[in-house]
Amino acid sequence: MAMNDETKSGPPEDEDDRIVSEALGRALGGRYLTYALSTIMHRALPDVRDGLKPVHRRILYAMRQMRLNPEGGFKKSAKVVGEVMGSFHPHGDQSIYDAMVRLAQDFASRYPLVDGQGNFGNLDGDNPAAMRYTESRLTPIALTLLEGLSDDAVDFRPNYDGEELEPDVLPAAFPNLLANGATGIAVGMATAIPPHNVDELCQGLLHLLKTPGATVEKLVDLIPGPDFPTGGIIVEPRANIIEAYRTGRGGFRLRSRWHREDLGRGRYQIVVTEIPHAIQKSRLIERIAALVMERKVPILANVNDESAEDVRVVLEPRSGTVDPDVLMETLFKQTDLEVRVPLNLNVLDATRTPRVMSLREALQAFLDHRREVLLRRSRHRIGKIDARVEVLDGYIIAFLNLDRVIEIIRNEDEPKPIMMAEFSLTDVQAEAILNMRLRSLRKLEEMQLRDEREKLVAEREGLTAILESEDLQSSKIADELRDIRKRFGVKAEGGARRTDFAEAPRIEAASMDAMIEREPITVICSEKGWIRAMKGHAALDADVKYKDGDGPRFMFHAQTTDKLLLFATNGRVYTLPADKLPGGRSMGEPVRLMVDLPNEEQMVALFAHVPGAKRIVASNDGRGFVVAEADAVAQTRTGKQVLNTDPLSRAAYCVEIGSEDDTVAVVGENRKVLLFPLSELPEMTRGKGVLLQRYKDGGMNDLRTLKLEEGLSWLMSGGKTRTVVGEDLAEYVGKRASAGRMAPHGFPRDNRFS
Repeated sequence: MAMNDETKSGPPEDEDDRIVSEALGRALGGRYLTYALSTIMHRALPDVRDGLKPVHRRILYAMRQMRLNPEGGFKKSAKVVGEVMGSFHPHGDQSIYDAMVRLAQDFASRYPLVDGQGNFGNLDGDNPAAMRYTESRLTPIALTLLEGLSDDAVDFRPNYDGEELEPDVLPAAFPNLLANGATGIAVGMATAIPPHNVDELCQGLLHLLKTPGATVEKLVDLIPGPDFPTGGIIVEPRANIIEAYRTGRGGFRLRSRWHREDLGRGRYQIVVTEIPHAIQKSRLIERIAALVMERKVPILANVNDESAEDVRVVLEPRSGTVDPDVLMETLFKQTDLEVRVPLNLNVLDATRTPRVMSLREALQAFLDHRREVLLRRSRHRIGKIDARVEVLDGYIIAFLNLDRVIEIIRNEDEPKPIMMAEFSLTDVQAEAILNMRLRSLRKLEEMQLRDEREKLVAEREGLTAILESEDLQSSKIADELRDIRKRFGVKAEGGARRTDFAEAPRIEAASMDAMIEREPITVICSEKGWIRAMKGHAALDADVKYKDGDGPRFMFHAQTTDKLLLFATNGRVYTLPADKLPGGRSMGEPVRLMVDLPNEEQMVALFAHVPGAKRIVASNDGRGFVVAEADAVAQTRTGKQVLNTDPLSRAAYCVEIGSEDDTVAVVGENRKVLLFPLSELPEMTRGKGVLLQRYKDGGMNDLRTLKLEEGLSWLMSGGKTRTVVGEDLAEYVGKRASAGRMAPHGFPRDNRFS
C-alpha cells in the first residue's frame, strides 16, 4: 500500500525538469518563424540553380529512378505519385499530382518537363483526369536537368525517413528558372517569374560568359522579355522592361492576339487567336458575354467560342461602323484580354537564402552552378579514370606474364598475396585479375590495353587542365549551352518565340456614354418607388398599371443616354443610368435596389439630368440654395450629399430654374406668399443654405421660380389659369427672409402653386 500511495503522489522529479517556462509571445514567434522558414525554403520559392521547388525536384528524381525516360514507355501517374509520396515527399497525393500535371501542361509550362498521356486538363480550365487514368514519363528537356546525378555533380541528403538519398539540387544543364518561370506565395514574401525563350537565354548566358560585367541593357537586347506558352503580345515599353530586369521587380502588359475578318457588305468580325498566359478561356468568354448581356459594351453584339485545337474566339461588333481598334481597346480595359504579368525574381540562392535578384544576377547564379557541376563531374571522372588505369596496368602485367599468373592461380591456395608480391600489384589490380573470366583472356591483347590506357590518360590530362583553367571551364560551359540551344532553340520544334512585342496603339477606349445607343424612353416611377422605362415617348397622361396599393408618382420623357437624378429627404442626390432601368413590360424594380436609399427616407424629386441646368434645393423649414445639376451627379450607389439636414428638418424641394427665370416664389404653411430676386440666393455645391422666408410657426409649403414680368400663375378649380401681374403682384415682392403677405384671392386651397 505504501508503494501505491507513493506512486500516486505526483510525477517523478525528472519529468518536472523537462517543463520549460517561456513567454507566450516568444514561444509563438519562434514557432511561427520555424513555419515561415519551412514554407519559404521547402515549398514556395524555387532554387535559382535549377529553378525547381522541392516537390518538382522530387517528381523528376523519382521518375528518373523509375527509368521513365523519353524513349521508354509510359507508366501510370498514380504509380509515380505513390513513389514520390512514399520515398521523398510525405504530403498529400493530390498536391503532388497537381504539381506533376502543371509540369506536363504545354499551355502552363513553356518547356514541359513531363510527357503526359491522357487528359491533363485544357486551356478552358477543365480539371485533368484522375491520376489512375493518366500516364507519364520524362521529356528530353527534363533529362538535361538530371544529367550528372551519377557523377557526383551535386550533394545528396537523406530523405524524410533516412532510408534513401535525394539531391539537394539538380545539375540542370538547362536554364529552367527563367525558361519555365515559377510562382509561389510564402510567408511574408512571394515569387512571380514569367517564362522566357531558351534560345534567347542561352544567347544571354553566352554573352555573360564572354563579358562578366555585361549591362542589363545589353542583356535585354538578347533577352527582350518573357515568352509565354500561349503567345500573346507584350506592349510594355522597353524602358520599363529594362528597369524590371534591373531591380528584379516589375511587370509586363500582355495582350491577346487578334485580327479582323471581313464578312462582305461592310460587315466584319474580330477573331482572337491567342489569349494571355494563365487565363482560363471559358471564364474569359463568360466575362465578355456578361458585358454583352449587361450592355456594358454596347458596341459589342456577341461573342462565340469556335476553338478546336487552336484558340478562336469570335467577337461580333454591333455594326460595321464600329472601329475595331476602339472595340478591342475597350475590351482590353474591361476584360482579361489584357493582363499585367508580374515579375518578382525572389528565389533561393546557392546558400538557400531568399533574395530578389536582377536578371544578370540570376543568369550569373546559373553559370556559377554549372561551373561547380563541371568541376565536380571532372573530379569524379578523374577518380574513375585513375581506378580504370590502375586496373589496366594490372591487366597489362598479367598479359605479359600470363603463363606465370595462370600457374600461380592453379597451384596456390592463396594466389592473391603471391601475385601482389611477385609482380608488385596493388590489391585492386590483383583482385581484378582474379575476377577475370576465362573468355576474357583471348581479349587481353597488349595493344588494345595500351590504346585504352592512352585514351584515358589523355582524357585525364584534359580534365586536369579544365580544373586548373577558368577559361577552359568557360569554354566547356559555352559548348554545353550551344548544345542546349541547338537541341531546344529556335530551330527545334516549338523553340521559336511565341510572344511578340508591340507598342500599344494610342487609341482611347470608348466611354460608356458613347457606347450607349440613344433611344427615347418614358420613365415611370410609382409612389412606393418601383421604377421602369417604356420604349418611346408615351403620352404622359396615358393609363399605366401599378401594383395593388401603389400609384403614380413620377412620369417623364428621357433618352437612354441620360442620367436620372433622384433627390431624397436626407438631402442626398442619387444617380441612375437611364439605360440600366428595367423594361416597361414589367412593374419595374424597387429603386432602393439600384441605389443605397435608406428605408426611412423618401423620394422628393426624380428627373433627367440636363448639363448646365440649375435647381433650388430647400428643406421644409425654409432654408435652401441654388445648386448646379452637374455638381450633384454622384458616381456611387451611396449618392452625393447636397443639402445638409438636421433632426428637425428634412429636404423637401428640388425645383428647376427656368432659363429666363429671375424671381423665387415661396408660400408658407401660414398661406403667406413672398417673391424675391433669384440673385439673392447663393449658389453652392453643399450646405444647409440660407433662409428663404421667415415664419413664426410652421414651415414652407411650396416653392417655384418665375419670370417676374410674366406674373405668377396658378390653376383654378374649374380648370382655368389665373395670373397675377404688375402692381397686383408687386405687393408680394420683398427681400429674402421676410415674412410675405397673405395669398391673393383665389389661391389654391392646398396652398401650392401647382
